[in-house]
Amino acid sequence: MKRFMGALLAVLLGIGMIGCGAEGQTAENAAGTEAVSEEPGVNAETDEAGNAGGQWLSVIPGYGNEAGEYAKGPNGEEAVPTTDISLTEEQYAQIREKGLKAAMIWAGASEWYNAMTDGAKAEFEKMGIEIVATSDAQFDPSKQATDIETSMALKPDIILSLPVDPVSGTRAFSPAVDAGVKIVFADNGVDGYKAGEQYVSIVTGDQYGMGRAAAKLMAEAVGGKGRIGIIYYDVDYLVTNNRDNEFVRTIVNDYPDIEIVAMSGFSAENATGEVASAMMTQNPDLNGIYVSWDVAAEPVVSELRAGGYKDCKVVTMDLGGNNDLDMAQGGNVYGKVADMPFQIGETMAKLAALSILGEDAPAYVVSETVSMTRDNMVEAWNQSLNKDPDSSVLEILGK
Repeated sequence: MKRFMGALLAVLLGIGMIGCGAEGQTAENAAGTEAVSEEPGVNAETDEAGNAGGQWLSVIPGYGNEAGEYAKGPNGEEAVPTTDISLTEEQYAQIREKGLKAAMIWAGASEWYNAMTDGAKAEFEKMGIEIVATSDAQFDPSKQATDIETSMALKPDIILSLPVDPVSGTRAFSPAVDAGVKIVFADNGVDGYKAGEQYVSIVTGDQYGMGRAAAKLMAEAVGGKGRIGIIYYDVDYLVTNNRDNEFVRTIVNDYPDIEIVAMSGFSAENATGEVASAMMTQNPDLNGIYVSWDVAAEPVVSELRAGGYKDCKVVTMDLGGNNDLDMAQGGNVYGKVADMPFQIGETMAKLAALSILGEDAPAYVVSETVSMTRDNMVEAWNQSLNKDPDSSVLEILGK
């Protein structure tokens, strides 16, 4: 995200909390207070499925969100997969005749954002839509407001955006709303806005699917049996909360021979090394650790390496960075799960076009999910980001 979501830095600054992914998109670049440790809030012996470990189901923020195949949108919208969104050749022709213009107003810059931009560009090219602006707000809501204002001078018909701050975004996007611009959001929306009114749709990763896939990777990493710890994002943020909670639910309900023995939260991604150090001191026999996203997992991997815990495997979300190099080298990082930002960008462009043509567009759309281990790193990168991994990774892999 994914990217997962440096945009939430602004939310931390503005309301006490902190696209793609993203992977997704992101909370991944959040800054905050010191990490905190959590003990289970209840002493339940079993969960609803009869497995030990149910006490861990009510620790992570958002644990009460409705379970199901897909997580619901911020306003309770039912999810639709990206594979359901398409245009006919006739619709592409109709859009090409309109001579439309588009702007992409992102919260930040990363491989995830680059892939989302490339996906949108590929679709806009098919539609004959001119891209008049692409901007990076550097996770600053004031800059994003300025970026929107600047882009509006170029009279775009479409804006694709990942909002930095859902609160200030209500006002920041109002000039585009008032002008009738078709807005499609990545990952999260804007307070007080509703799909089909102020914006067309939100496109994001399959948060529950990613949590389930991460649990499966953890089971593979520990051979179906073992003791694990969880280092989760302890902030009320829909994307990471849904992924983390689904990971816990899946471990508890589907893998009875895997025991969760420790859970600790963090709000600053650079604090996770301290969390991991304390966790391993108390539980030196851990077989695996799950971490909410890739960048937050880097200090964890460093602590494991420094402490000589070479057999403790790490599973996390999103591609890229030092952890991919560790995976290629056969280190602590066993597996990663990512959404598909290139697909997200394509779908955002399609939804905007469908709305312009007067077609119904679903309010909440989720991308496919890809799981990566050392065995499929090149394939996973191309599926998610539409490009190869870094050359240093390719060299180690002998590609």
